[in-house]
Amino acid sequence: MDITELTVHELQEKLQNKEIKITEITQAYIDRINDKEKDVEAFVTLLTDEATNEAKEIQTKIENGEIKGDLAGIPIGIKDNLCTKGIKTTCSSKMLENFVAPYNATIVEKVNNENMINLGKLNMDEFAMGSSTETSYFKKTKNPWNLNKVPGGSSGGSAAAVAANLVPWALGSDTGGSIRQPASLCGVVGLKPTYGLVSRYGLVAFASSLDQIGPITKDVTDSAILLNLIAGHDKKDTTSVDMPKVDYTKSLKNDVKGLKIAVPKEFFGEGINEEVKKALEKAIEKYKELGAEVHEISLDVAQYALATYYIIACAEASSNLGRFDGIRYGYRTKNYNNLKDLFKNSRSEGFGDEVKRRIILGTYVLSSGYYDAYYKKAQQVRTLVMNKFNETFKDYDVILTPTSPTTAFNIGEKSENPLEMYLADICTVSINIAGVPAISIPCGVDSEGMPIGMQLIGNKFCEETILNAAYTYEQEIKFRENYKPEFRK
Repeated sequence: MDITELTVHELQEKLQNKEIKITEITQAYIDRINDKEKDVEAFVTLLTDEATNEAKEIQTKIENGEIKGDLAGIPIGIKDNLCTKGIKTTCSSKMLENFVAPYNATIVEKVNNENMINLGKLNMDEFAMGSSTETSYFKKTKNPWNLNKVPGGSSGGSAAAVAANLVPWALGSDTGGSIRQPASLCGVVGLKPTYGLVSRYGLVAFASSLDQIGPITKDVTDSAILLNLIAGHDKKDTTSVDMPKVDYTKSLKNDVKGLKIAVPKEFFGEGINEEVKKALEKAIEKYKELGAEVHEISLDVAQYALATYYIIACAEASSNLGRFDGIRYGYRTKNYNNLKDLFKNSRSEGFGDEVKRRIILGTYVLSSGYYDAYYKKAQQVRTLVMNKFNETFKDYDVILTPTSPTTAFNIGEKSENPLEMYLADICTVSINIAGVPAISIPCGVDSEGMPIGMQLIGNKFCEETILNAAYTYEQEIKFRENYKPEFRK
């Protein structure tokens, strides 16, 4: 038995039956990291020594009856833009290369309270700005299915680590598809919860009105388990919604009879790879066989979503990243003669090209004379996008689209063309603009053996609906049983 092949719920079952110990699970993952991390390069900071010691302590406490809980001793990986007290939080940027957070993000605190074991901080696009994890200052994470291809981004390290069995599950953040797109490219499950369902306190902000933390897992059941842990009101986050606690695992009923699914034709047009279309069409037929009602609709705001997203996201990034000036936070240049030089050189040397590009664009759209023409207009379009989703969900339970217009592309293929890279998010950004939840699950592979992702979008706070729709499909096609990463070079 390869422990690292197991899902979390399978690990929990074996722990309850006393078939394995916490120390064995942790060691299995450390051995796997020692074997495969050099190929995948998913981690920025490894905590394997700390994990070994922690596993021994937790195992002893469980045996003595001092610790109870289904998640005690389960390993996890954490994206490197979530603050971890006493551990580096770099956002994969030179700007924060040596930053050690003095506090934990609320989500990290929840993980610690359950006595889970943090195996390390996972690589990402710098400050979560990118779709391939190529903008990281430290390394380029590889896709475990083919090491010449990108894992997606910005949570590429999280998705690659789960796909490569370096961690059983991971936490990521999603601003315009940064959980779902890499989950699609790496053949795993990625969930972006409704905006406000999960606390953002301690998440280093990219675009505050769009960012949301969520799980990346091996299957849908694990996604529901981790969502149970991280969902909930937090008084430290003013955007956090106070609502009754839900057990999302109870929504996994393996039944979609009567479920109304909308398929927007705009998401299957120009720019969507033919093999992706065919895989999605096959998935649609499967849902029909299972008793769901599927109808083609028009979601005409999709054509404006990408431009709207990049105006809002860059404007908020420009504001949020203003604090990194070499004085309050972050890297400080040694080359300066006055205060202006200190600001200019610290930011010029500390930020990478993509972050600078977005700060410049964001500053431009917020500047006097352009604010009304760009930022205000984008916010008005945002309202139209929200209204269109609200109208659609009056008649349908779920919207089905591709997650990514293509499968994983080669490393370096799009890094010199920012506009082409931005198009990688065309299927995912409208969900963040509207603040609704969405999940990406694998639905097949292309002719090169690379995973294809299907996105299921739900109404606000209707995670139960999309989780069940995803779970039912997953039980039918059994993707993990039929396909595995090959680490091709």
